[in-house]
Amino acid sequence: MRALTILSEPAFGLTVQRLCRQLVEDRGDLGETALVGLHPRGVFFSRRLRTELARMTGKADITYGELDITFHRDDFRQRPVKAVPGTTLLNFSVDDRRVLLIDDVLYTGRTIRAGLDALMAFGRPRSVELMVLIDRRFSRELPIQPDYVGRAVDALNGQHVHVEWLESDGKDRVTMTRDEQ
Repeated sequence: MRALTILSEPAFGLTVQRLCRQLVEDRGDLGETALVGLHPRGVFFSRRLRTELARMTGKADITYGELDITFHRDDFRQRPVKAVPGTTLLNFSVDDRRVLLIDDVLYTGRTIRAGLDALMAFGRPRSVELMVLIDRRFSRELPIQPDYVGRAVDALNGQHVHVEWLESDGKDRVTMTRDEQ
């Protein structure tokens, strides 16, 4: 199975920087904004964004959280592998805050729906926007679209997008593979 590289390591870093610049341009000082990464893989992305935003803005006090969506998924009981919950870290009130949900890949929209359900259990934000590193534009099952996108990919059924993170996989890279026929 041959992998097609979507983002190489240099392009990966530039994409994260571009998304941070876009966020600062849109939101200014980020004072009312909370970054919330979705477990499991969106957390790697959100941590990277928080670090880059702190470097870029000089502000170390960016409101940040991590949200476990395990028990909010609509396929929770149907998954072949037993679900292992992550840890939710929300040390702030989401009430009347501008929340930016962060995930690595947007595919069917079901993970984001679960993230919205989990977030609403903590309060009522003023607004919620979505940032993804990769938007698989086809095969959406729910009407969910990202506000910030690193790269849009036209992946068909049978194609898989893999995001590798330095922290967990030893390198930063995005590839796409196809099921062997």
